[in-house]
Amino acid sequence: MSGVTSQETLVILDYGSQYTQLIARKARELGVYSIILPFRATTEEIAAYDPKGIVLSGGPNSVYEKDAPGLNPDVFGLEIPLLGVCYGMQLLALNLGGKVEPGTTREYGNATISLAGESSLIDAKADGSTVWMSHGDHVASVPDGFVVTAKSGDIICAMEDTALGLYGLQFHPEVAHSLEGKNILGRFFDLCGFHRDWSAGSLVDEQVARIQATVGDANVVCALSGGVDSSVAATLVDRAIGSQQTCIFVDTGLLRQNEYEEVLAAYKAIGLNVKPIRAAADFYAKLKDVEDPETKRKIIGAEFIAIFEREAKKVKGTKFLVQGTLYPDVIESVSVNGPSVTIKSHHNVGGLPEKMQLKLIEPLRELFKDEVRELGATLGLPEKMVQRQPFPGPGLAIRIIGSVSPERIEILQKADAIVREEIENHVVRPEVWQFFAVLLPIKSVGVMGDGRTYEQVCAVRAVSSSDGMTADWAKLPHELLAKISSRIVSEVRGINRVVYDITSKPPGTIEWE
Repeated sequence: MSGVTSQETLVILDYGSQYTQLIARKARELGVYSIILPFRATTEEIAAYDPKGIVLSGGPNSVYEKDAPGLNPDVFGLEIPLLGVCYGMQLLALNLGGKVEPGTTREYGNATISLAGESSLIDAKADGSTVWMSHGDHVASVPDGFVVTAKSGDIICAMEDTALGLYGLQFHPEVAHSLEGKNILGRFFDLCGFHRDWSAGSLVDEQVARIQATVGDANVVCALSGGVDSSVAATLVDRAIGSQQTCIFVDTGLLRQNEYEEVLAAYKAIGLNVKPIRAAADFYAKLKDVEDPETKRKIIGAEFIAIFEREAKKVKGTKFLVQGTLYPDVIESVSVNGPSVTIKSHHNVGGLPEKMQLKLIEPLRELFKDEVRELGATLGLPEKMVQRQPFPGPGLAIRIIGSVSPERIEILQKADAIVREEIENHVVRPEVWQFFAVLLPIKSVGVMGDGRTYEQVCAVRAVSSSDGMTADWAKLPHELLAKISSRIVSEVRGINRVVYDITSKPPGTIEWE
């Protein structure tokens, strides 16, 4: 289910930058609803959102490359403010008669800007501040009507034509390294005329109306996983159509220790119509001897859908399936935005069979994780459920590196329970955003008592993040890590060594698979 929002909207045209999602996220932090469209979107597709502003994202190409992503000149005919960032600024300059040249060296990382004139975007206090650069080409001369407002050394890094409402930045204001970036974006949104009053909670009425219009008098089944995303999606749909929704909560055998029973009780407490399904044996059979992570995800996704379709046939008039797919799932799974890169598939997106008998309703598809939590609070969900840390749809299957078996699941469940208990007792969330154990496919020699052991290795993963798009490894106290290690080795038979993952995202991902 998708459609054009009635909110004041910022349209971001994606040219393949790794930071495009951050532009969207930063805009929302500033109270501006944003949507990412492919750079090749037609003028009609853009105009359908009635945008108050447009941003051209950065990208990895040179504007002079063969088949380089281009700019539809009809966009200028919309006569709304437009901001080009990095590659977007170069496209803007090239299309309006300016000159773009390759740099003698690629400028990547921190740089210092100096104001070259009065600017509508850059406040005087930003003079001499740090910004983040990532480019090879640069604008050598600006088009007629534009003025240069900032430089980094000899490089033009900001230009504008206020009469036409056109602006360009060579640096990336959306990343935290650009110290005045948030203020610069805020000034652009003010120039666009945004009221900057959007919040995730403001989507409730719009989504309720959209769901009602889409579903009509049909019934729907909701794919509950136990996590925040599906719980909020189910509650939102329940707000719209009530008893027309049947929530299916599957015990895959891949959940955390005691999670199935605890979550089922929580759903019943908030009044959702939940049908529990015990299916661990089915998932174990399908996953036997499977080691490739993408294959695991697709097997689990296909089995989920098979169960949903089977159970949906028992609910008369079922035509729709509700899923808690989020924006990062879509971005990372499918190259929906032109040249963007597929990182991995998610069971909600890439693992679906090609011929699915139910139509999808994904009311959270355009939201980030922290926005979903905000929406859940608006809907009145208990704080414990809203603040539940993220858990992947494929469950512990992708936290067991290598083959999955009931025995390895039990080992990981016990180790993971210790990790969560100790961190929850010592660290206040959301300081640490996500934390869990991973079972590795290697064994190591150890000594326990007077005997030699040869058992499995457990990795502990803990990260700090706001939405999962980027993350830093959590600097947990050494004494906490020592206690976690000691308890796992002592209490979990089958593990004799514990290691701590100190990889950020990027370059790594939060999950190991």
